[in-house]
Amino acid sequence: MGRASHFSKPVLELLNETKYLRLRAGIRPHRFIGVWAVVVEHRLFVRPWNDNPTGWYRAFQEEPRGAIQVGERQVLVRARRVRAEGVFDAVDAAYREKYRTPGAKKYVRGFATPRRRNTTVELVPR
Repeated sequence: MGRASHFSKPVLELLNETKYLRLRAGIRPHRFIGVWAVVVEHRLFVRPWNDNPTGWYRAFQEEPRGAIQVGERQVLVRARRVRAEGVFDAVDAAYREKYRTPGAKKYVRGFATPRRRNTTVELVPR
């Protein structure tokens, strides 16, 4: 397998600043949806809240290609499943740091459950 691609510094800064990443999973035409995303060590991660059969996580399992919207730009991405405990822990910490409002606490705790940790996806540009 080839060397991993990385997002540019300006794109990473926008990803860090935005609360909701606009994501389209798969290559079938459908709308972009808002998801919470975090940047850890210059890498972009997302976790689904609900693992619905027709949701973005399952769509990426069938077809790892998709796209994100960053500002006015659309960036093509590839989804990679994450399996490393150290990455899970770093993503947990990043969610706690980025989403600090009282209303977000419930979701941040939920993202740290084993069920959701095991659905962590890294998005890389393609």
